[in-house]
Amino acid sequence: MIKTTLLIFSLFFTVFGFAQNGELLSKKLVNISQTPIWNKVSKNDTLKTNFKHLNKLDFHFITYQSDNLIVKGILVEPKKEGKYPVVIFNRGGNRDFGQLTIATMIMLTSKLAEQGYVIIGSNYREKDEFGGAEINDVLHLTETVKGIKKADPNRIGMFGWSRGGMMTYLALQKSDKIKTAIIGNGASDLFNTVKFRPIMETNVFAECIPNYWKNKESELKKRSAIYWANELDQNSSLLILCGTNDKRVNPEQADKIANKLKELDYDFELRKFETDHFFSNKKTELNDLVITWFNKRLKTNTNSVYSK
Repeated sequence: MIKTTLLIFSLFFTVFGFAQNGELLSKKLVNISQTPIWNKVSKNDTLKTNFKHLNKLDFHFITYQSDNLIVKGILVEPKKEGKYPVVIFNRGGNRDFGQLTIATMIMLTSKLAEQGYVIIGSNYREKDEFGGAEINDVLHLTETVKGIKKADPNRIGMFGWSRGGMMTYLALQKSDKIKTAIIGNGASDLFNTVKFRPIMETNVFAECIPNYWKNKESELKKRSAIYWANELDQNSSLLILCGTNDKRVNPEQADKIANKLKELDYDFELRKFETDHFFSNKKTELNDLVITWFNKRLKTNTNSVYSK
């Protein structure tokens, strides 16, 4: 029994013990017709017109190394051979709520992928600190893409929604590898979030953030870009998207971070729309904006001015 245990440990250490942060450990092709989203994107077992582009894409479940943990994620890439710019997608939610799924990637990133992008996203580690240690799970993806044949690791952008917007601000603070980013209805001031939506403090912040009540002020500041906007990578750029009817993240936060970035002469744009947290009635406009921004700021690897 002891020998068997030692053998299992030895095999595990051989496989994972020498893995580097970001190393791609597994990549499994997904048949989207076998996923729950299929009934929504197809009719009579055939893709609906608005989803025909999915025929041009491959979806994969992946695992990769991050701080001695095995983290799950999803990869979307064009079927056509080539070397494509990368967009790291940061999901919203917390813990099991808002998990990254094939449906998420189809609805929020597949139109972009069709235009010639590799999209990769993390589901973050099991212990969610809501902007704590799991930011490394995002940052390490810049290494993961080096092991993906179709990905160009020299052209990496980022796209974060809701909580994923906070993760994107943090990534721009801690990394110089993100050429440009888009944040949709992302929190930049968690003190404001507490006032605007108190349930977030009791049900999320207090439960996820270590020693929250003891270190509330310092921990919220660590996660609030409004306090350290001057630390964002100066060589990157940012498109901030705001739904003026957002009931989850106070739309005023977008105005306040925009004012701060303007003071700092940061390369950014703020675009506001009369819609909700999910841009429910602005999906077409959202896709067009995302594609246009990344085409001009990432695909050509230039800092040309974005045209409205």
